[in-house]
Amino acid sequence: MARLSRLSRSIKGRSALVTGAASGMGRATVRLFADEGAKVAVTDRDAAGASAVAEEIVAAGGRARAFGFDVCDAERAREVVRDVAADFGGLDILVNNAGVSVSIAADAESDAWEAAWARALEVMLTAQARLVRLCLPHLEASDAGRVVNISSTEGLGASAGAGPYSVAKHGVIGLTRSLAVELGRRGVTFNCICPGPISTAMTSPIPDEAKEKFARRRVPLRRYGDPEEVAHATLSLVLPASSYINGVVLPVDGGMTIQNT
Repeated sequence: MARLSRLSRSIKGRSALVTGAASGMGRATVRLFADEGAKVAVTDRDAAGASAVAEEIVAAGGRARAFGFDVCDAERAREVVRDVAADFGGLDILVNNAGVSVSIAADAESDAWEAAWARALEVMLTAQARLVRLCLPHLEASDAGRVVNISSTEGLGASAGAGPYSVAKHGVIGLTRSLAVELGRRGVTFNCICPGPISTAMTSPIPDEAKEKFARRRVPLRRYGDPEEVAHATLSLVLPASSYINGVVLPVDGGMTIQNT
C-alpha cells in the first residue's frame, strides 16, 4: 500500500549522542536507537561500561562508538562532539541523560553542602547547556535536529533532603523551555522527559520492600518503571515526524505526579 502520510517515524541512518549511556535509561536509549537503525555515540564517565554497551550494539549488527566522557570536562566535551560529528557525518540527536544522585540536608556542614550543590548543578544542568551549545551547529545542519534533556519528577516537585538535586532538575525544565523558545526558529526542537521511579543503578540501593510499598502508595500503575519505557518516550520525541513538538515536559512516571492521594 502506498503511504498516505509525509512525515517519517524512522531514525534509521540518523546519528545520536547520548550521555550517561553505560547503564540504566541511557543504555536502554542507545540500544533502542540502534535497534531503530541510528548510529549511536555511547558516552559515559565509565569508559569500560560505555565500551561494553557499544560492543553489544555492534555484535547485534548496529553501529556504535564508545567515548569515556565526564560531562563536567568542557574540553573533553568539545572533543567528543567533534569526533562524533566527524565519524558519523553529522549529528542529528542529543540526549542529555547523565546524572548523579545527590542527597544532603539543607543544614548540613557547609563544605559538604557546597560540594553537593556544585556537583548537582554542574553535572545535571551546566553540562547539559554546554553540550547543547557545542552540538548546536551540527543540529542546525540536520533536517531534523532534536534535543531531549532528561530531568526528573523531582523537577516537578520536591523531596526532603534532595535540595541540590531537585534544583538541578527544575533547572533542566527551565533550560529546555528557554532553548525551545529561543532556538526553535532554527529548526531544532528541545523537549524534556521527567522519569519517575525507575529501576536503575541509582535506585538499586533502595530495598525491594520499600520500592513496592512506595509504588503501591504513590504510583497508579503500582510498580517502578523499566528503563526501556523511558527510552521509548525519548524515541518518540526525536522522530523526524515529531517536528511540531517543542518545549514539552513529559512525565514518564506511571501517573505518579497526577495522583492526589
